[in-house]
Amino acid sequence: MKLATFTTGGAPRIGRVDGDRIIDLSASGLPTDMCAFLAAGPDALQKARTAGGPTYALSAVRLEAPVLRPPKILAVGLNYADHIAETKLDTPTFPMFFNKQSTAANGPHAPIHMPRVSDKLDYEGELGFVIGRRCRHVPKARAHEVIAGFVVCNDVSVRDWQFWAQTFTLGKSFDTHAPFGPWIVTPDEVGDPHALALRTWVNGELRQDSNTRHLVFDCYTQIETLTKAFTLEPGDLVLTGTPSGVGIGFKPHKYLKVGDRVRVEIDKLGAIENEVIAEPASTTLI
Repeated sequence: MKLATFTTGGAPRIGRVDGDRIIDLSASGLPTDMCAFLAAGPDALQKARTAGGPTYALSAVRLEAPVLRPPKILAVGLNYADHIAETKLDTPTFPMFFNKQSTAANGPHAPIHMPRVSDKLDYEGELGFVIGRRCRHVPKARAHEVIAGFVVCNDVSVRDWQFWAQTFTLGKSFDTHAPFGPWIVTPDEVGDPHALALRTWVNGELRQDSNTRHLVFDCYTQIETLTKAFTLEPGDLVLTGTPSGVGIGFKPHKYLKVGDRVRVEIDKLGAIENEVIAEPASTTLI
């Protein structure tokens, strides 16, 4: 099942994607917010599989971030062997987790802002997953039970800010710098999440071409590690790392520019595509 958050002439609500159409689930009495829907548990998921309601062509709606404001956005660095090789760094012996602020969340086709304070804007195509239930101390063997589904992500990075700070948080958390979607694909449709081709294009040029089988720490190990430290909640988003081919890995660097279009595609999940625009004047709030 593919679950999306969308708008069409009103407030955002959730829908089930069926081919090139989306079924509005709000008419069936299900929550209109993805976090509340996931927290409602297996009964809500089962109802969503068969519920009817108004239907729209996907081309007639705006797909939003599947979770509009994830409670947490967590990501892991240096988690593909080929990316580690291009950085010339050592392979981590423990997952290198960092936070992206929830205000970075962005839609699958919404613009990415080129910051006013930097021109070192980079892309990182990644597999992501959304947590479906409140959980703590999850053993690796049961980690699949807490995943609501998988998404395509771009861990947009501001490289100078990333490396100026002692943690990655600032350089990873600029507004609009966590586009994901286009929808949440439930695990039964995905199968093995560690056997998915991942590709990233910039203006039609293939930059990243890898497979999730090359993850150093797989999705289930990541969940086991994170939940030893803190509780994961419905709607939390975890980005699992990027393969080689990021802009900073080229000599000279291939950073993004205003007008560039970045497309990230993962087998069985679909694709997101975002245009880089200059940060609007409207972002000033004082």
